[in-house]
Amino acid sequence: MPRIPKNGPPTTSGEMLLEEFLKPRGITQRELADAIGVPYQRINRLINGKGRVTAGLAYRLSKYMGTSPEFWLNGQMAWDMYHALRSEAAALERIQPLEQDDIPVVEEAAAD
Repeated sequence: MPRIPKNGPPTTSGEMLLEEFLKPRGITQRELADAIGVPYQRINRLINGKGRVTAGLAYRLSKYMGTSPEFWLNGQMAWDMYHALRSEAAALERIQPLEQDDIPVVEEAAAD
């Protein structure tokens, strides 16, 4: 589970990709797109904060960059959760947690 920052938004996956991977290695967005077999626009949208890291893109980036897919997906999840928490704050305030006594016990079926 990614850490969700409290003092500001997390770094986007696109910013991480650009600043920590592409720039230091002198790789252009087009070179990356060609190397991992995706349209240039997909990389450009990600870097400009308009696209998302999907599971498929995470696998492609991880193979090319020598990272794990989870690295890229955790970054996306941190971004999504940070913004969801802010956009859902009012609704979350109104939700009362279910009392533990009210939670039904579900027994798992025995495996054959």
